[in-house]
Amino acid sequence: MRLDPVNILKEHDLKHTRQRVRVLEEIALDTVAISQPELEKKLGKEIDRVTLYRILNTYEDKGILHRIMDMNGTANYAICSSSCSEDHHHDEHVHFNCTTCTKIYCLEVVVPKIKMPKGFTAKTVNTTAYGTCEKCNALLENPA
Repeated sequence: MRLDPVNILKEHDLKHTRQRVRVLEEIALDTVAISQPELEKKLGKEIDRVTLYRILNTYEDKGILHRIMDMNGTANYAICSSSCSEDHHHDEHVHFNCTTCTKIYCLEVVVPKIKMPKGFTAKTVNTTAYGTCEKCNALLENPA
């Protein structure tokens, strides 16, 4: 499925500026989550750090992206499923953080329902598994 940044922005009542479109295009290029520093490197001088930060926050607020913290405490971003909105992120799935290459994958594994104690309300639940991804396992099994 090909991502249509302009349509996504329209659906979320956002102006489709060149910078907003570029950020979505860049995030959609890979199947792994991407950090703000990685995005800064890829976008070069096209978008300054403050503008990128604002775009990422807006996308997260609107339910376009979800944030995943990696094992080093760096925020990474991935495209949300179509059921996300400003009111609630429904991307409650398991994330996998490879301890070898440090990439973060969104896995199609649903996080089990958690019964909250009286007086507590969970807005979102995140589960991250740590280990070695398929590509790194293959390299470890068959070193060059």
